[in-house]
Amino acid sequence: MDGMERGRNPSRRTGHSSIGRSLSRSSWIMEEVFSGSKHSRRSSRVDEDEEALKWAAIEKLPTYDRLRTSIMQSFVDHEIVGNKVEHRAVDVTKLDMNDRQKFIDMLFKVAEEDNERFLKKFRNRIDKVGIRLPTVEVRFDHLTIEADCYIGSRALPSLPNAARNIFESILGMVGIKLAKTTNLTILKDASGVIKPSRMTLLLGPPSSGKTTLLLTLAGKLDPSLRVKGEVTYNGYRLNEFVPKKTSAYISQNDVHVGEMTVKETLDFSARCQGIGTRYDLLSELARRERDAGIFPEADVDLFMKATAMEGVESSLFTDYTLKLLGLDICKDIIVGDEMQRGISGGQKKRVTTGEMIVGPTKTLFMDEISTGLDSSTTYQIVKCLQQIVHLTEATILMSLLQPAPETFDLFDDIILLSEGQIVYQGPRQHVVEFFESCGFRCPERKGTADFLQEVTSKKDQEQYWADRSKPYRYITVTEFANKFKRFHVGMRLENELSVPFDKSRGHRAALAFKKYSVSKMELLKACWDKEWLLIKRNSFIYVFKTVQIIIVAIISSTVFLRTELHTRNEQDAAIYVGALIFGMIINMFNGFSELSLMISRLPVFYKQRDLLFHPVWTFTLPTFLLRVPISILESTVWMIVTYYTMGFAPEASRFFKTFLLVFLVQQMAAGIFRLIAGICRTMIIANTGGALTLLLVFLLGGFIIPKGEIPKWWEWAYWISPLTYGYNAFTVNELFAPRWMNKK
Repeated sequence: MDGMERGRNPSRRTGHSSIGRSLSRSSWIMEEVFSGSKHSRRSSRVDEDEEALKWAAIEKLPTYDRLRTSIMQSFVDHEIVGNKVEHRAVDVTKLDMNDRQKFIDMLFKVAEEDNERFLKKFRNRIDKVGIRLPTVEVRFDHLTIEADCYIGSRALPSLPNAARNIFESILGMVGIKLAKTTNLTILKDASGVIKPSRMTLLLGPPSSGKTTLLLTLAGKLDPSLRVKGEVTYNGYRLNEFVPKKTSAYISQNDVHVGEMTVKETLDFSARCQGIGTRYDLLSELARRERDAGIFPEADVDLFMKATAMEGVESSLFTDYTLKLLGLDICKDIIVGDEMQRGISGGQKKRVTTGEMIVGPTKTLFMDEISTGLDSSTTYQIVKCLQQIVHLTEATILMSLLQPAPETFDLFDDIILLSEGQIVYQGPRQHVVEFFESCGFRCPERKGTADFLQEVTSKKDQEQYWADRSKPYRYITVTEFANKFKRFHVGMRLENELSVPFDKSRGHRAALAFKKYSVSKMELLKACWDKEWLLIKRNSFIYVFKTVQIIIVAIISSTVFLRTELHTRNEQDAAIYVGALIFGMIINMFNGFSELSLMISRLPVFYKQRDLLFHPVWTFTLPTFLLRVPISILESTVWMIVTYYTMGFAPEASRFFKTFLLVFLVQQMAAGIFRLIAGICRTMIIANTGGALTLLLVFLLGGFIIPKGEIPKWWEWAYWISPLTYGYNAFTVNELFAPRWMNKK
């Protein structure tokens, strides 16, 4: 029998009575290899003896090591019996890329079929020791969402309107309203329940409120919208736990770092999201199996242990997700963006999906994940997700615009949304029956999904009118919603919602009560590795900057050549000051590339920040620290080429002070450009507003206009300009040298 229980005595385990497991107990692949011959049967018995001895050795290990050690099976050539299965004990935290790939290729040859077989093995292992998996039931009760919208030309995104919006938002804080607005109802009195272990499809025509409903359930709704009603997870309100970590909203927009490969993108996501309760589940499972004398199947045990280890840079779960989504063929190709060619649009959409399902979250709200995908690929992905839902008791609400009939049939429940109202919610089998009770019939050759989206439309409804002997009358969405409340499915739903969720039924581990499930140091390490990777991918920029500063330094040295400069009087000193100012400005603008680099990174940063991947400081700290060595190199190059060539003060102390000042000016400039990028957020605004900021910084720095000539009402700008302090420091360091002390 699959997963046969054994006694605790090692001698019994190696006996034929305890080792006579079926071939599927070792591996389902072995059934194809070892069949028919005596050599095969003898080899099978030897393999099982070897595997039993390995398990006996693993069980003698301390708990910490036992949870990190498993058996990996591989095929080796044998002179007599041909292919032979080799069993070796491995540390799951030290699996290399080839081991992980071989394991995934052996286990998942055909994604849909083999995934279901594997998940059934996983579920059998869980059920055998009586462990109940944590589940999440999402309820929303009388949910109404409204927004205030401007009317007519006032709604246009023009510059005057934007300025008025800012001004009126300030007045709105004190209760003064000037602009006329109209109330727009996005969702109207929506109630329902998303159950675990059931695939739920959200259908509806465009602008029906699908995205708003998904965002509301995921706890990511725009705070400017007015929300009435209540959303609960296992009876907990959204303010009683962290919904952004408990659930995952998969957006329609594909926002990724173009320089990272598909696998690197998913690995980073997995490191940030952590393992959730996988390790706790594994510990409890191993304890109960040991008490019951049960040996797990090697492939399931290896997978569960490898995916339950924290701090792994490349997880086996990433390889599993790549295989499920069909991304294993492009895992080493960069994602790409508008300027770099990468993966296709459909593959990019799958990366967006994989980025969230690679984490431990089992509550997913998926918004139009089939955009850009063909029907076959969509079916494969939805099929795999259906298997995960049914066998691991996950909770998924997925919106699709026009699913194919075979994809539609994979769902258990349907939510039909139109004009912000729920027209139907319940089992898929009863949805056609409901509309037939309303007088509309789905034609035989018409897909049910297309019928559902058109039957509530005023333009398309008439063609589905069933009884031609009666005159057709347009039935509004509100009428459909009222009829559904009297339909047996609607009545059952209302009765279910009237009974509050019993919190004792839900496992506390199903919800997240902390913002970050991974330690801050692990998140910092993940962001550090990602930033270092991006610096290597963008190495051309930093090499070019260094070459550029070398060329400018050589030109500067020939312009301000020491043989042409003198130290006789103030006029000579002014030339040295000019050389210092020129060097300061050159080093400042050497960091201008940080502006475009930061703007290109901001969309991904804001997305990952909102998804609670990592705190803000774990992004900014590596961004700053990893560029310090590059800045030191550039400062060194500038000083070596220019300092003594231009003939500045020869004392070593003044040389190193100038070196420190050049380095600090570069860091200050990089910080200013990153600040401009963070405030402006687009290149167009940054090139205008940022240029104005730099102009004021230069103008009020004290060298274009001396401090005494700056108007008194602008003196505050003189003191906050960073160039003021750089200019003063450079000049004081040079002109207070001994060679200038006796000059007149």
